[in-house]
Amino acid sequence: MPAELSPIDKAKFVAAKRAVEFVEDGMKLGLGTGSTAAWMVRCLAERIKEEGLRVVGVPTSTRTAELARQLGVPVTSLDDAKWLDLTIDGADEFDPNLSLIKGGGAALLQEKIVATASDQMIVITDAAKEVAQLGAFPLPVEVIPFGWQTTKALIEEMLVSMDVLDRDVSLRMNGDKPLLTDEANYIVDLHLKRIGNPRQLALVLNQIPGVVENGLFIDICDIVIIGHGDGRVQVRDINNGTQTDDRIHFAPTDNIFADLGD
Repeated sequence: MPAELSPIDKAKFVAAKRAVEFVEDGMKLGLGTGSTAAWMVRCLAERIKEEGLRVVGVPTSTRTAELARQLGVPVTSLDDAKWLDLTIDGADEFDPNLSLIKGGGAALLQEKIVATASDQMIVITDAAKEVAQLGAFPLPVEVIPFGWQTTKALIEEMLVSMDVLDRDVSLRMNGDKPLLTDEANYIVDLHLKRIGNPRQLALVLNQIPGVVENGLFIDICDIVIIGHGDGRVQVRDINNGTQTDDRIHFAPTDNIFADLGD
């Protein structure tokens, strides 16, 4: 393990390394988006190269698709794959029920479509993402550009009746212009600090005209793998109600450290 990797990067790496152990030959996989998911793609590419693992991936963003192709991970579209065995992705927050906030990387729409088209979803993360109650991380909501200010106002009005601590809503920017998702939509971030009823909020948000999808992932994640900077990993399975502890030993010759461009 190169000394220049931060403890957070080490934690992300060991979580990703443990997650790809769930991958079996012949699987169709959802490939998540973000810094932690990028480690997963690298670990998957290593297994393909060293073991001859035969899999095909459905990327959840153009960034992930480019990385997968660069590393030799076969990719296809969800329309061609139709249904997936497993999706592995990161999260911005997760609670004891394995409810998630996702969308910090602005890929929440494709991420949710891919995750719900899978038999199982594994979330890989570091310990800092675990919270007792969702909401400290801003909740992303993807909206169409047409009439976005009206959609934002409707969201703000709706939040008055929700069990949240704060109600600030902001348009996510990319420099001096609104950030565009892969589907050419906008993202508004809801700074709520605490979400008392995530399930209710997710349902109500998606009833607002102009809202495409929200970043609350409820009853989608099956397993969360929490990595630590010292190599420890915890695997929590919500369906079995189990938690196992393991340790990933770092190999200084790991090929995945050769190109850390992301």
